[in-house]
Amino acid sequence: MAHPKRKISKTRRDKRRTHYKATSPTLATCPTTGTIHIYHRAYWVDGDLYYKGKMVMQKAEVE
Repeated sequence: MAHPKRKISKTRRDKRRTHYKATSPTLATCPTTGTIHIYHRAYWVDGDLYYKGKMVMQKAEVE
């Protein structure tokens, strides 16, 4: 198994890891309901499921 000949400095190690960072999801505001949601995802508002501003599934009424 190969071993490094010299210790890699903290600066050099951290330079390599600069690209590993968390990104915040892009958010959108629904034109119909006004709620904030993640792009390209369905979202629930008061028990109803919406996607692209249109209602996809209604809340089931239990009697």
